[in-house]
Amino acid sequence: MTDQRPWRPTRRRLTDALLAALAPVAVCGLALGGLSTWTAYGNAGSPARIKVTDGKVFVPSGATPVTAAFFTITNSGGAADRLLKVTTTEAGAGALTLSRHVMTSSNTATDATVASVAVPAGGSLDMSPDSLDVILPVKKGRQPGDLVSFTLHFEHSGAVKTLAVVVSPGQDST
Repeated sequence: MTDQRPWRPTRRRLTDALLAALAPVAVCGLALGGLSTWTAYGNAGSPARIKVTDGKVFVPSGATPVTAAFFTITNSGGAADRLLKVTTTEAGAGALTLSRHVMTSSNTATDATVASVAVPAGGSLDMSPDSLDVILPVKKGRQPGDLVSFTLHFEHSGAVKTLAVVVSPGQDST
């Protein structure tokens, strides 16, 4: 014969039920608090805000067919972006490529072409001869102080036009 007593909540059952409900409520509370803080600081839905400054193009040395350009890219927005390519109408014949300076295991330097480069939210990307640069064909007759027009193409921010000053390697353009 089975026990036919009516179901009664016991102290143990009530404690177990409250503990089981507490975990999801606590997680939701933490998530809501984090999202509220993120929104209060202006980052919710904030797109990438790209600014390109400090453009430099090296005067080519010797008979090399290419030279390098460098920029400082700042993203003051709340979302990351990607630099996809760099173009200029002043490059002469040939395409521009993004190149990263890499040290190999045998302590020799090599340059590797990259398809795109991340620009983190709230961060910056400083191009230099020791890191990332733009390789472009040499245009005859460029002198220090000349300005070259570039367009940097980003995944989310679109095209950003800027100027770069021609400098001798090791020279500061300021």
